[in-house]
Amino acid sequence: MIHQYKNNGYNIVLDVNSGMIHVVDDVAYDIIDLFDKLGNPKTHMISEEDKETIVTELLKKYNKPEYTELFEIKPGDLNGMKAAIQESISEVEQLIKDGALFTEDIYENYINEFKNRETVVKALCLHIAHDCNLACRYCFAEEGEYHGRRELMSYEVGKKALDFLIASSGSRRNLEVDFFGGEPLMNFEVVKELVKYGREQEKLHNKKFRFTITTNGVLLDDEVAEFINKEMSNVVLSIDGRKEVNDLMRPSRNGKGSYDLILPKFIKLAESRNQTNYYVRGTFTRNNLDFAEDVKHFAELGFKQISIEPVVSLPEEPYSIREEDIPQIYEEYDKLAKYMLEKKKEGKGFNFFHFMIDLTGGPCVAKRLSGCGSGTEYLAVTPWGDLYPCHQFVGETDYLMGNVFEGVKRTDLVEEFKQCNVYSKNQCKNCFARFYCSGGCSANSNKFHGQINDTYEIGCELQRKRVECAIMLKAAEAVMSF
Repeated sequence: MIHQYKNNGYNIVLDVNSGMIHVVDDVAYDIIDLFDKLGNPKTHMISEEDKETIVTELLKKYNKPEYTELFEIKPGDLNGMKAAIQESISEVEQLIKDGALFTEDIYENYINEFKNRETVVKALCLHIAHDCNLACRYCFAEEGEYHGRRELMSYEVGKKALDFLIASSGSRRNLEVDFFGGEPLMNFEVVKELVKYGREQEKLHNKKFRFTITTNGVLLDDEVAEFINKEMSNVVLSIDGRKEVNDLMRPSRNGKGSYDLILPKFIKLAESRNQTNYYVRGTFTRNNLDFAEDVKHFAELGFKQISIEPVVSLPEEPYSIREEDIPQIYEEYDKLAKYMLEKKKEGKGFNFFHFMIDLTGGPCVAKRLSGCGSGTEYLAVTPWGDLYPCHQFVGETDYLMGNVFEGVKRTDLVEEFKQCNVYSKNQCKNCFARFYCSGGCSANSNKFHGQINDTYEIGCELQRKRVECAIMLKAAEAVMSF
């Protein structure tokens, strides 16, 4: 399976199963397309007769003065053009023989073994506070309450959660704990106590905790920043972008905007972390479909690690992204990719989370097939110790898996999440981006279809576009390096 597309002047061919990327000229691009249409379904090779058909078709297309430079021939030199096309056909054939194009899917044969794999819990999302000092209009957590009551996690519950993680992690040494909310800094003293406890347990159990935190910044001060810089491997700083965009969707409880309060703190914290190991993380909605301007805004403020993600909300919400918005969002992603190239050329490059892909090693097979590990390797913990598949399922009683005192009781849910992969979802089977998104978000699937083994269609469309832009950026950077 291949995926071909043109972006920012580059002709790109993705060999889906191997992950190999080919940046080719117009002739090779057309030849690969014709191989895809004419080739043997199993070998993808073509007959001598088909080769003649390709030569004839491309001679008709390219026998024009404007293409002589492409072929490096004199105008009207049909023999030279024919020879160049034949050479390109041979090069495509060689790529196929070398296993670099139209490669077989080796993962589908592995899927039954994958479904039966042993899993251990390696990460927890600790809902340290089901309360928040902002009233974000799109918040899936309902201002921190998660369809329930306001509550702060006690040290005793948090301690039991860390004990549960250690006990459930098997031989895995590296463990992850994210302090989440609501707003985690509303329970900062317990955060500090739990980090201290975790560090003590590392030595006793030969484990290593990677702590992270997500904050809206309202309570961020020098003391908190010092602790974050010492103990948190990563920090997510929630802000949506330009002042008018942020303050519309992220007001405080009294209705005032949060931008002026939090922005100086975020700038200071990012600088104190040497512009690494953090993200300014925003959400774009139908109110700011020109979200590339928000990314630019952050970049011009000096932020180097940026994430702006599409809101995921039901269609009845006025700020929801709709199908008719997709073309404009595509344009914004293209605009953003070009802007990032310009800034890189100026020596002012930055990272955009959704354009960051590894074309060399990439994620392990398990991640390529099943994604984040929600419900199996990654769980969320409420302030009173209940376990859910991830933070977006909290409050959905059908997905209550157990608690930190008694462990996971709903092993049927573990098995259900374990079965989710890119081959169990019909929409993924023929999608070129499946090994980058790993089948998408189970919570989004549940939100829109009432089951975890489906996809969120708008999310899929946007993911495919982001993958295309990300690959184009890698291609452009490779050209720039020569």
